[in-house]
Amino acid sequence: MCITVFIWQAHPLYPFLLLFNRDEFHNRATKPVSWWEGNEILGGKDEVAGGTWLACTRQGRIAFLTNVREATPLPGAKSRGDLVLGFLQSKKRPMEYADEVLKEADQYNGFNLLLCDLCSKTMVYVCNRPKGEPLVQEVSPGIHVLSNAQLDTPWQKSQRLGQSFKELMYKHSKDEIPVKMIAEELMTDTTKADKNSLPGIRSFELEYKASSIFIDQFDTPMGSYGTVSTSALSVKTSGEVSFYEKYLAKEEWKEHIMNFQIEKMEVEREDDSFRASSFSSY
Repeated sequence: MCITVFIWQAHPLYPFLLLFNRDEFHNRATKPVSWWEGNEILGGKDEVAGGTWLACTRQGRIAFLTNVREATPLPGAKSRGDLVLGFLQSKKRPMEYADEVLKEADQYNGFNLLLCDLCSKTMVYVCNRPKGEPLVQEVSPGIHVLSNAQLDTPWQKSQRLGQSFKELMYKHSKDEIPVKMIAEELMTDTTKADKNSLPGIRSFELEYKASSIFIDQFDTPMGSYGTVSTSALSVKTSGEVSFYEKYLAKEEWKEHIMNFQIEKMEVEREDDSFRASSFSSY
């Protein structure tokens, strides 16, 4: 399922900061966050299909993805994780790559894809659902939440996460953000949605169990399912990147953090204030 909240170009010290919960079957082979592709891409790796859900590069490119909840998957669909990898491997601008993705969008199951180039201060959102009506748009500065519908769809858990994140951004509007602390505080919330607010796309039982920000493990015919990792990716105006991950490995929670410097990151601070007006919906 997955859920993520991020702030984009609206904090004086952090042009980008993201929290991300990955929900998956516990038996799906996954590598934790590490350097790969010749030490150029940093992210987790899906060892089944070979792609990733969240990763970044030394050149300041970031991409991440969630699935769109739908009743019937497409047989023989291409792996959505390759869309993230493809952008990070390319030198195309976010909008240019998004236009390329649109040409074959119908070959994938439903996806939400965010493409970011920090050096050009550009972020683009791509969604291939509803079928036949793909969406591409630039992402505005502010706070955004993405779950398993289109960007900023007001599902209850998305609204709760967005509001809590906004409050913490206010609290740390001019200083360093304790990224690991806010990840632990916000992304472990197991509060379920009101039963009458579920979208009704899949079975009631599945939607209810998956309606929290952090999904407790539950059994399905395909195996145990739930939140298997929490990530926090932050980028400072100086180009310093911190990638924290807490992940489940053989039913044991582990954590680590990776740091690096973006090459040729230009520091341009137009405004030292916190842009609260950019996300008044939360």
